[in-house]
Amino acid sequence: MLSDLGNANLSGQLVPQLGQLPNLQYLELYSNNISGRIPNELGNLTNLVSLDLYLNSLSGPIPDTLGKLQKLRFLRLNNNSLSGEIPRSLTTIFTLQVLFANNRLEPLPASPPPPVQTTTPSPSRVGNSATGAIAGGVAAGAALLFAAPAIALAWYRRRKPQDHFFDVPAEEDPEVHLGQLKRFSLRELQVATDNFSNKNILGRGGFGKVYKGRLADGSLVAVKRLKEERTQGGELQFQTEVEMISMAVHRNLLRLRGFCMTPTERLLVYPFMVNGSVASCLRERPESQPPLDWGIRKRIALGSARGLAYLHDHCDPKIIHRDVKAANILLDEDFEAVVGDFGLAKLMDYKDTHVTTAVRGTIGHIAPEYLSTGKSSEKTDVFGYGVMLLELITGQRAFDLARLAMTMM
Repeated sequence: MLSDLGNANLSGQLVPQLGQLPNLQYLELYSNNISGRIPNELGNLTNLVSLDLYLNSLSGPIPDTLGKLQKLRFLRLNNNSLSGEIPRSLTTIFTLQVLFANNRLEPLPASPPPPVQTTTPSPSRVGNSATGAIAGGVAAGAALLFAAPAIALAWYRRRKPQDHFFDVPAEEDPEVHLGQLKRFSLRELQVATDNFSNKNILGRGGFGKVYKGRLADGSLVAVKRLKEERTQGGELQFQTEVEMISMAVHRNLLRLRGFCMTPTERLLVYPFMVNGSVASCLRERPESQPPLDWGIRKRIALGSARGLAYLHDHCDPKIIHRDVKAANILLDEDFEAVVGDFGLAKLMDYKDTHVTTAVRGTIGHIAPEYLSTGKSSEKTDVFGYGVMLLELITGQRAFDLARLAMTMM
């Protein structure tokens, strides 16, 4: 079940009856005016994958019953007025990622530490008039997604200084669970991609080449090998931007699985999207494969819009994509749109100071004001999204659409 009631101007309190929806997988009620406590009954939602209640006015403790949700992957409760201790039971959910910032919570005790697996990588993949609206909207069935990074993140950072989080030998890093990225060794990625063989190239772009790879656990990944100039001090900025990208978690955003950084290489590791990009489905499909039907195209348009809206409205600092196009909208096994390559424009500009003057994007998709001034904003992405919609509807490339417009003038 999926129910998207985020940013819906809802008020009131969460009702205990929410715990009577055993098939609920995604509960998304972020950015509303919901107050009161989080019901203990939410611990009965044994199929819940994501719980997103950030940007509300919730108070009281985090229920210890949430520790029973062994399928829970994302728990975002930041920007509320929650108090008390962080339940230790949450640390038993090995793949859980959380965000608790801007509350009144007491720090997680430093002993004993939360369980961490280091050998087997984890697999890839309310009261008053509004109470009825919230309960009804959830029961009506729409399965909600949230996303959020990092349980025990605060615990880990208190024990290990922030600069050490990335600054460990690339050849020895174990995988860190509970929301922290894995730092891959270069050797791991060389083996996974057959030493970056040309036969494994999935695509080429302004940020570098993307390779298909298979990790030691058998999971498929996409490895983006960045091309850029490196300058003194760039490593720290790169690390900061990588962490920022990893904090942007939404069902319509491509999740960053890990990274690799050496004196000569910068690589990002993502889950492999089996249905490729919207561009490839529109223009490179085999004869035997039917074209995308209009229902799927509508879902792609809405999903990519939600992903971009999340980058603009719910990331702090906000993320401007700067290269929205059909080739950067990927499709998972259910043909759900996943926005990729977000944050890379800033990542590639880390050699600049705080001001980005380099224009990055794809000709035909770049907003005129961005091209002329070098200053990007949300409007830059809205322009690119509009061009992407034209591609989605017509199946044509942006250049082809421009030629067609010229012939009609």
